[in-house]
Amino acid sequence: MDLKGLVDKAKAALKGNPSLIDKGGDAVDKATGGKYAKHVDKAQDAARKAVGSDKPRDPQANDPQQGAP
Repeated sequence: MDLKGLVDKAKAALKGNPSLIDKGGDAVDKATGGKYAKHVDKAQDAARKAVGSDKPRDPQANDPQQGAP
């Protein structure tokens, strides 16, 4: 399989299950302690746009910055 085929397969998988984008971002936020949360959110939005997912990001969901002193 060439790179284009691999990218198309990944897009199809993410379009069929857009929650994987959120789970991946949550894993990065957890690993970095939320230090790069704004960058991760932008990347998640770009990934949703790239795969054509119409599910918008919930800004209140799993925000590691909420409740931080």
